[in-house]
Amino acid sequence: MAIKTTQAFDDQKPGTSGLRKKVARFTLPNYLENFVQSIFDSAPELRGGTLIVGGDGRYYNDRAIQIILRMAKANGVAQVIAGQDGLLSTPAASHLIRKFGAQGGMVLSASHNPGGPDGDFGIKYNGENGGPVPESVTDAIYARSQMITEYKIVAAQPVDLSACAELFLGDMRISIIDPVTDYADLMEELFDFPAIRTLISGGFTIYFDAMHAVTGPYAKEIFSNRLGAPGEALINCKPSETFGGGHPDPGPANAKDLFAAMFGDNAPDFGAASDGDGDRNIILGKNLFVSPSDSVAVIAANAHLAPGYKGGITGVARSMPTSSALDRVAGALGVPCYETPTGWKFFGNLLDAGKITICGEESAGTSSHHVREKDGIWAVLMWLNISAARGQSVAQIMQDHWQCYGRNYYARHDYEAVDIDKAHKVMGHLRGQLDNLPGQSFGQYRVKFADSFTYTDPIDGSVSDNQGLRVGFDNGSRFVMRLSGTGTVGATLRLYGEVLETAKDRLDLAPEDVLAELFTIARKLTDVHALTGRDEPSLMT
Repeated sequence: MAIKTTQAFDDQKPGTSGLRKKVARFTLPNYLENFVQSIFDSAPELRGGTLIVGGDGRYYNDRAIQIILRMAKANGVAQVIAGQDGLLSTPAASHLIRKFGAQGGMVLSASHNPGGPDGDFGIKYNGENGGPVPESVTDAIYARSQMITEYKIVAAQPVDLSACAELFLGDMRISIIDPVTDYADLMEELFDFPAIRTLISGGFTIYFDAMHAVTGPYAKEIFSNRLGAPGEALINCKPSETFGGGHPDPGPANAKDLFAAMFGDNAPDFGAASDGDGDRNIILGKNLFVSPSDSVAVIAANAHLAPGYKGGITGVARSMPTSSALDRVAGALGVPCYETPTGWKFFGNLLDAGKITICGEESAGTSSHHVREKDGIWAVLMWLNISAARGQSVAQIMQDHWQCYGRNYYARHDYEAVDIDKAHKVMGHLRGQLDNLPGQSFGQYRVKFADSFTYTDPIDGSVSDNQGLRVGFDNGSRFVMRLSGTGTVGATLRLYGEVLETAKDRLDLAPEDVLAELFTIARKLTDVHALTGRDEPSLMT
C-alpha cells in the first residue's frame, strides 16, 4: 500500500446529489482521489465491509472505477461488488446495497448532465439503506476534504470488468455481476408482468428512449425479453460515454425523437424516457405530456393496482417545489403527505421508518419503498401496470384523475449558468420582501403566506433551513424560487409556478395560458430578469 501526499481542493462540497464537476476538474491530479479518500475517512463502516460500485457509463467512468478499486483495497474494504463494464443504474445500485447487505455504495454519475471530455462527471456515496447519505455525513465528507493531506492506494494492474467473474485484488474480493438481472427480478416481483404482456400483445404500442444511457440494457431485458415489446419500440439503447453526443435529460429539448413520435401522426399509445443514470423518467401519451408532479399523484392514487402495493400505501412525500397534486390524493386516501427539501436523501428517513410508500420530485424523479433512490424504469412499469389494470390510455387516466382531484397547472422556468453573485441578489431581493407580502394583492392573486422553507425531519429532528423561498396565495396557487445544486457551471435559479383549478370545465386549458399571470407576478417580485441580465429563462418545462 502506498500513502500519497496531497493538497486539499476548496470545491468538494457535495450538492443534493453528490459531487458534480466538469470532467476537466475531476481529472486534475488527486482530485478524485481526495474526494474518495474523504468518503473512506468519513465512513469507517466500509473497513472490513462490502462496497457497491458502478455508474452510468459516461466518460471517465471506467478510469474512476479502477482508482476506486485500488483505494478500496488500501482502505481495508473486504469485498467490492461492481457492475459488468462498470455499469449500474442508480436505482439498481440502491437495490444491490440493500440485497447484499453492503455497508455502502459509490455511484458514478452526473445524472441528466451531459457527458464526454467536455461534459460533467459525478460521484456520490450511498449508505447501507441504499440511499444518499444524510447531510451530517456529506458535511463530514466535505470537512475532511478541506483538511486532507494524504490518500491511500495500492499499485495494481487494471481489473478486467468486461465479464462476470469473481476476482481478487490482494485479499479483497471483487464480484463482477450482471448489472440488470437482480433489478429486473425485483421489478417482476412488484408488477403484474402477465397483465402488461397481455396489454402489449393486444396492440398497445409503447416507445421508450434510453438516450444512449445506462437504462438501455435494462429496457431490453425488461420491456423486450420479459414483456414482449418489439425491438423497434426501444430506441437509443446502446450506452455511450458521450450519450451519443446528446444530452441525457429526458425532456422535449433532448428526447426529440420520442416527442416527435408521440406528438406526430400514428403516435404510439405510450411513450417514456429515462436519463443518464436511470433515476428520472418522462411519461407521455398520444399528444400528451404528463408533468412529473401529476405523474407521482396518479401513481399514488393507483398504486394498489400493482401486486407489490395491493395492500395500499402508508403515506407519501414530495419535494417542496413539486406541485400539491400529491397532497390532494393523500387527503382523499387519508394518508399523510410530507413536504421535504429537494434531494432524495430527505425521503430516506421517512421510507426507513415506514412513514411513506410513494415519493417524488418535480424534476422527473419518482419511486417507492423498494429502493432508496428515484427510479425511472419503475415509474414506467407502474404506468404500464395502471394502464393494463384500468384498460385505459394515458389521456383517459389523466382526465379521470383531474375530474376527481382537480388540476394543478404547473411549470418550471430555469435560469442556468447565472453568475453566483447575481443569483444571490435575486434570492436576497425576494427574501427581503417576505415579511411584508402577506395580505398584498396582485391582480386576482392575494398573498396568503411568504416564507423561506425550513424542514424539520420528523424522524431524527434534524433541521434544514433556507431550502427555497415560497409565496402562496389564497386560491391555492403559489410560486417558488430556489437555487439548484445540480449544475456544474455558475448557479441555476429555478422559478416554479402552480395554479390550482377545480372547475370541471377548466381542466383542459393550455398550461402556459393559465400560468401566465402568475409568472408575471413572480418575475416582478423577484426582479429576476433585471438582476440576472436575462431576457428569458434558459429552459421552460
